[in-house]
Amino acid sequence: MHLADITPPTTQAARAAYEFSAERQSPAMLNHCIRSWLWAVGFAELDGRDDADRELLYVAALLHDLGLVEEFDNVTLSYEDAGGHVAAALTAGAGWPAERRQRVHDVIVRHNWPSVDPALDVEGNLLEIATGLDISGFRADDLPLAFQEEVLAVYPRLTLAAEFGACVTDQAARKPTTQAARIVANGVERKLAANPLESRGPRP
Repeated sequence: MHLADITPPTTQAARAAYEFSAERQSPAMLNHCIRSWLWAVGFAELDGRDDADRELLYVAALLHDLGLVEEFDNVTLSYEDAGGHVAAALTAGAGWPAERRQRVHDVIVRHNWPSVDPALDVEGNLLEIATGLDISGFRADDLPLAFQEEVLAVYPRLTLAAEFGACVTDQAARKPTTQAARIVANGVERKLAANPLESRGPRP
């Protein structure tokens, strides 16, 4: 498993997802999204998920936290739901049909579930596991250490722990019935600080 062997899709939707994510998110959050995609690809290989839709997974990973961006912060919706709607709108512009636009919304929403059954949604399962690794250190020993270090060297964590912790804590305070509140109650700031990935890559 090597970073050089993983290439992003080159479709219109994939290119737009990267460009929009890079324009609207901080470097730390953009790197988080890219790493989440790379971890998801790694787990797909590790878990034998050959049926994963690589374009859908990439687009969902690059856009999954857009609901934390001020311009897309919906007053009532959970941030993953709001981000899913942004992803659906962006992919409409790329020509995705309604069913596929709903899929990217579903994958983004489900990445914040406590767990996702791959029989229900293989891409949602992979993104949930991947973001769990990048935020909480979930399954940190499953992917090859050399692969993790290679990814972190190119896409360092920067100020992710501080930025993501602050954003989700704010979401939880304003929207106490959403997944953000569950994440905060489960100690997201502590998990971010203790994540083994924090010591496996370069620091700012």
